[in-house]
Amino acid sequence: MTAPRELAQRWRGTLVLKRDAFSTVERGRFLTADGEADAVLRRIDTVPWWAWPLARLLFARERRALAIAGGLGVAPALLHCGRRALVRTFIDGLAMHLAPPVGDGAYFHSAKAVLRRLHRAGVCHNDLAKEQNWLCARDGTAALTDFQLAVVFRRRGKLFRLAAYEDLRHLLKHKRKYAPHALTARERRVLARKSLPTRVWMASGKRLYHWLTRGILRFADREGGGPRLVREAPLIAAALKRHPHVRDAAVVAFPDRRSGTGLYAFVEADALAARELDEALAAAGAKPPEHVQVVDALPRDAAGHVRTEILQLVAMNQVDLIETLVREGGEREIVARIVAGRQNWRDRFAF
Repeated sequence: MTAPRELAQRWRGTLVLKRDAFSTVERGRFLTADGEADAVLRRIDTVPWWAWPLARLLFARERRALAIAGGLGVAPALLHCGRRALVRTFIDGLAMHLAPPVGDGAYFHSAKAVLRRLHRAGVCHNDLAKEQNWLCARDGTAALTDFQLAVVFRRRGKLFRLAAYEDLRHLLKHKRKYAPHALTARERRVLARKSLPTRVWMASGKRLYHWLTRGILRFADREGGGPRLVREAPLIAAALKRHPHVRDAAVVAFPDRRSGTGLYAFVEADALAARELDEALAAAGAKPPEHVQVVDALPRDAAGHVRTEILQLVAMNQVDLIETLVREGGEREIVARIVAGRQNWRDRFAF
């Protein structure tokens, strides 16, 4: 994909992080006055005509919010903002759903401090129920991203207090999930009391929202894989596992420059020809994924579950972020072999 016209000679994209009807998000290198910087681009120059009004509104919200939040050390700093392209710094960290802070009370202590700084500056994020909007930096502290729904308030009135309360409540829901032992009595009271607008929203507007996003726009899952990850991936995995020489299989989604969303299958088996797997999928009536990689072993946690968060990063070519997830010993060797043999070559990074 070529760079937006307004960023000619300044942007060098490396891979797509996300694509939907309202924008495309890319990771790459941006030329600043001090040289090239690792950065993230949100562009709306390729959105369909019918999505343009809302895309422009979301774009403007993120621009206003990052202009403030980026200077607080709690969110990406704004490097450039034109009419249809916004460039922000890249935060070296992982989203919460890829690196869940299980039992990590210190992470949630830093996350609460992040919210305090954001709210003191008059900014409410408004989309913190999504785990992918919470980042865990390499030093273990929290940061925020994706400010498309954020609002900058001129004064701390009733609407601000309601929005700030819901930001906090959504953070505490994640804390209850991953570090319930660290919840205070006051935090438990906050969790037990939804604001009136939230109660009204859940009783009425949320149904319309789900009809629009899941029925019309076809957003179907938390990580952005859409209906292909929800509907096709289980069929593909089941068909692969039925092959007599396949020990296990995992299918993850990745943003694709051509089709929007691609599927990547990791197949645990001894030497096995890709043709055999294609035949197995065809016999099961499953549409083949964009990439199939046969590996001698899949990374697993202590309970024996496949670590799909690592496979997700391999599929997305964000292999430079895997280091913090990999344990020493045998798992490091397993992951290194998977990375070396990956099929989705569109990046410049090395593991």
